[in-house]
Amino acid sequence: MLPKERVVGALDGTGHGCVITQPIPELTKGMVLVKVRASLISPGTELNGAKAARQEGKTDRGTPRPFGYQNAGDVVAVHESVKELKPGDRVACMGGGYALHSDYAVVPKNLCCRLPDNVTYEQGAYTHLAITSLWAVRRADPTIGEYALIVGLGLVGQMAGRMAQMAGCYVMGWDMVPFRCDVARRWGIDGTTIVGQEDAEAKAKEFTGGNGFDLAVMAFGGDGSKALESVSKVMMLSPDTHRMGRISLVGGLKTLCQWGAGLGNLDLRCSARTGPGYHDDPWERGDYEYPPVFMRWTTQSHMKLALRWMSEGKLDVQGLTSHKVPLADIDVAVSAHIDAPDKTMGTVLIMPHSA
Repeated sequence: MLPKERVVGALDGTGHGCVITQPIPELTKGMVLVKVRASLISPGTELNGAKAARQEGKTDRGTPRPFGYQNAGDVVAVHESVKELKPGDRVACMGGGYALHSDYAVVPKNLCCRLPDNVTYEQGAYTHLAITSLWAVRRADPTIGEYALIVGLGLVGQMAGRMAQMAGCYVMGWDMVPFRCDVARRWGIDGTTIVGQEDAEAKAKEFTGGNGFDLAVMAFGGDGSKALESVSKVMMLSPDTHRMGRISLVGGLKTLCQWGAGLGNLDLRCSARTGPGYHDDPWERGDYEYPPVFMRWTTQSHMKLALRWMSEGKLDVQGLTSHKVPLADIDVAVSAHIDAPDKTMGTVLIMPHSA
């Protein structure tokens, strides 16, 4: 008999984590029921509101809000319309409102992807952020031998840096937190700069042989206006004094800048989510497909590629995990990210039936 209720990680009005119980959503057309083994916190996107609530000293707990959008587990049931997956399949899942921090999740079939045999649930839980990173790098259009700058070495920035290397680029990472630069150096980034402590322009000039960066990925949330100014100064410079190159702006980044002549010939490219398909409800549920001959890379094919890289050892997400916490202790995990960001990277939540 299938379960009727699930436990879900949530955030209350004071910015603290808690666990609530709610009914499991109905298994409708195109949907898959997954018994979740592990989920991953996305500290920027998921916890910005909680951080603000704590800073403002809010005391009204209100109605806790479930959160999370990436997990991995075992398929326990599928709607009769789903032919690609079956009970017993190990899968990575993604999607806001679907792949929650929960012991059971109901997810559209095209937001699920089978795990390779040698990829763990904990690794598979990184898939959504992995393909967010992948799409950001694609938007920057890397070419073999180019110099790439990654600004912000959180989870998305770390994985974007690795993927830019796999695309043949020489990669430097910038971050204000020394711990994050240390993590990047451990996996083999080509160079790092601790912003505010080291001369970013001088190190960039030395790293690129005076040429400047061909491309950049700005992978952090909040106001990026000053950061964009700093990035612009280290991009390629043409003999007529115009800055050149491509800058990919990821997720919740906000920036004010002078367009036109103010940016020279820099190409600013927004990177939204994980690639084509995500948030197209009929596609997510499998009502239709985007023909590969016209659209080679979708959110689903990106998931398969990221999991293949994990399987082949090219994308070591396990090295990004700094904490593993039972779902019941979710407030410990939330507090670690908010109170000690200089010591916290990837936090995996372990579900009760996997503890």
